[in-house]
Order: sequence, then structure tokens, then C-alpha cells
Amino acid sequence: MRSFVYNSHPVRVIFGPGTASRVADEVRRLDRSRVLLLAGEHVRPQAELVETALGDLQVARFDGAVMHTPVEVTERVLGRVTENDVDAVVAVGGGSTTGLAKALAGRTGIDQVILPTTYAGSEVTPVLGETAGGVKTTRSSPDLLPETVIYDVDFTMSMPIPLALTSAINAMAHAIEALYSEQANPIVDALALEAVAAIARGIPALGADSADPEGRSDLLLAAWLAGTCLASAGMGLHHKLCHALGGSFDLPHAATHTVVLPHALAYNEPSVPHVMARVAQALGTESAPAGVYDLVAAAGGPTSLEELGMREADLDEAARLATAKPYPNPREVTEVGVRRLLGEAFAGTRPEPARTV
Repeated sequence: MRSFVYNSHPVRVIFGPGTASRVADEVRRLDRSRVLLLAGEHVRPQAELVETALGDLQVARFDGAVMHTPVEVTERVLGRVTENDVDAVVAVGGGSTTGLAKALAGRTGIDQVILPTTYAGSEVTPVLGETAGGVKTTRSSPDLLPETVIYDVDFTMSMPIPLALTSAINAMAHAIEALYSEQANPIVDALALEAVAAIARGIPALGADSADPEGRSDLLLAAWLAGTCLASAGMGLHHKLCHALGGSFDLPHAATHTVVLPHALAYNEPSVPHVMARVAQALGTESAPAGVYDLVAAAGGPTSLEELGMREADLDEAARLATAKPYPNPREVTEVGVRRLLGEAFAGTRPEPARTV
């Protein structure tokens, strides 16, 4: 008989097309009136819409969020928070912008309203990854959890297909690792498998029609579900390895997840074949690792670390960093095993389906 513990993380979620227009109401609902808007050049149309909706609630703006949330950027923005007596932050963008909002909230306690433009999923988690001195570390606290997330499907319609693809696979990684986490439970399992199935539906639709609202809606819904899994269950080798690659070698976050995921699944498959069978079923394939790889390859996504700019000479150091501290994972994590995994990810080889007896 199965036993488990499930912790829910309360976040107010507003989902649907056109919902960004409600951002001012959400700020007032929190009884806040001095907003710092976080955005970026790549989401200027969405940010301008939010800026208009906020009106005189907005007192400052910052457009310089950086991947992997370097602490020096956070410390620079803290000055604006103090100078403008900010009591809430509204973030428009992907994981980098959300990470900066969380970093500010963790240091000041200000409220957050997040409007995602990618499928990062971190907007519904109490987890923050920050980089200092070239090393990325994560921490978890209820203080990091945003108060409100507004999922406006319209905000994702203009996301370029390459970014939509890698962002969606990043979300898939949250869901799959939750399935073999020590905190796995029936609720997380259901959310995770639905997220995987929705991503498997949504990614092919990107190629068929990049402006397909149903496909984009599937992917955004999956991002929310996968992020909820990330908030409720610990992550294993895949996430630790991607944090090492991103934080220490400055590789792009979502693209790194996209390349590494099939190989991390292949590494863990011998220890959790039942989980991989469920993932394969959700994907509609016979092999979870090969199925993820094929989904990415068919959509024209990245399949090797080399094409992301990783140097083969750095693979040994990456394996050392990813195994420097112990962490839960269904299969024992060894430096030799991780180095082999990295070699295959560097070359971009298709994982071989597990042999059946």
C-alpha cells in the first residue's frame, strides 16, 4: 500500500486569452500601489500592454534581467526598489525575469504578480536558482512564491518556434523528474503525465501552425502543471546537471534542458522502468528517452551540447561539478556515469531504447 505526503503551494492563477488586462486589479487586490515592472526588449509589446494597464500604479521599470539570476543584477535592482518605495513587482517574461522577481521578493518581502511569456514554470514554485562567482545554487522558501500568476495565452503567441520548443521541453523535464522523485504521489503523477501528454500534442502543432491558439494553450497549460510538479517534488540528476552547465558554462537554460533530458532519462531508466513506461505512454512512443529525443529532432530543436557552445574540454569539469554534492536520484550518480552521459549529450546521439527481456 502506497504512503505519501503532499504539500500544496497556494498561488492565485488566472488563465486564458486577454487576461493580462486584469493586472491592475490583481495589484489592488493585494492592497499594493507602487509597482516595479520587470520586462525586457524581447517582450516589449507585452510589457507595453501591461504598463498601460498598470497606469499610475507603476513607479519604476527595469528591463535588464539576466539568465541564471546573477546576484550582482539583483543587488543593482534592489536600489530601485528602495529609491521608489516599491511594494510590489510585476514581471513580464520568462524564467530570467521571474527569477529576478523572486530574488527581490526573497530579500524584501514585496508581493509578486507574474505574467509568463514562456513555459518556464518557475512562476508557480517556491524555488530560486541564483548564480554567484560562476556557480549556480538553488534555495526554496515560501517567501519566494508569487502571489498571483496571470497566464495570458496571447502573450505566448509571438514566441518564436525555437524558443517555444525548448521552453516546452524545459517544462517537460519538471514533470518527468517529479514522477521519480522521493516526493512523488498520485496528485503529482496525474499532473505530470497530463503535462507530458499536452506537450507531446502541442509541439507538433508549432510546426504545423506557429500561431495555432489551441497548441499554444496546450503548452501553456502544461507549463503550469509541470511547474506545480516542480513546486511539490524534488528534482534529480537532470536538473542538477543543467544547473551546473548553465551556471558554470553559461549555456542557454531551456536549450540545455532540451539537449540533456533524453540522456538523463536514459541514465535513470534502468532504476525506474515503470516510470519510463508511463512517460512513453503519455508521449505515444515505445521509449521515453528516445521519444523525447525524436520529438525535439522532428521539430528542429537542438540535440547536442556542442551546438549550444559547450567545449568538449569542459565535460570533465562539468561532470565533477554535477557530482560534487550528493542529492536524491533513482540511480546512483557517479562521476564516471555522468561523464559518459555528457559525452553522449555533447555528440547528440539518439538514446537507444532499453532492451526488454
